[in-house]
Amino acid sequence: MLLVIDVGNTQIKLAVFEHDTLICKEIISYDNWQNAIENILKKNKKIQNCVVASVGKLNKEDFLALNSNIKVHFISKESKFPFQNLYASPNTLGIDRMILAAGAVLQFPNKNRLVIDLGTCITYDYIDEKNNYLGGAISPGIRLRYESLHNYTAKLPLLSKEIPEKLIGNSTNQSIHSGVINGISMEIDGFINSNLHQNDNFIIILTGGDAEFLAERLKNTIFANPNFLLESLNQTFQYNQQ
Repeated sequence: MLLVIDVGNTQIKLAVFEHDTLICKEIISYDNWQNAIENILKKNKKIQNCVVASVGKLNKEDFLALNSNIKVHFISKESKFPFQNLYASPNTLGIDRMILAAGAVLQFPNKNRLVIDLGTCITYDYIDEKNNYLGGAISPGIRLRYESLHNYTAKLPLLSKEIPEKLIGNSTNQSIHSGVINGISMEIDGFINSNLHQNDNFIIILTGGDAEFLAERLKNTIFANPNFLLESLNQTFQYNQQ
């Protein structure tokens, strides 16, 4: 059994895999991350390895004090990946985007792939059918858009995400919901349509914390999987063990 740890910007995701089967998953805060991991290890005594990828506040040294009975591995830019990185600034490409690209290549061979990750930021990553990573885009996620409207104006309220009732909001709150949610939906559909017009043999993978919330609002047929990063981290670890 393998413990997979994805350290994000605002939260930490934990998952236990047995080969390619997801056994359990937890989302935890930074406040109690060590206790949460120790509890998972106690409940799943067959775990022998742990793999970590971090874009957040925790680094390699933070995990070395974990249960000495397991071996801790780190996926970094020096790890092996099943694609050729053609990014103009490869050293600046986030490890989370690299892992998503690896998962897309390993799960969907011989296809053009667009991976859309709806997290704190929305990232778009394109890997062609020849397994070349070409790049993508980064834009603010749902929470960042709501917070920006509140923090950088004098009177707009801070709202929680909500599906707008109409395209044209008839109140300030509904106008904000429409601008944020419909704006993101149209943005995503725009990226997808542009890629579909240029390429065939194409698959779109939607993942991240807000994937299920937005999936039904998108016009295009997509493969929505909120656990895709965790699955991709598991597969990237297995790829590096071969």
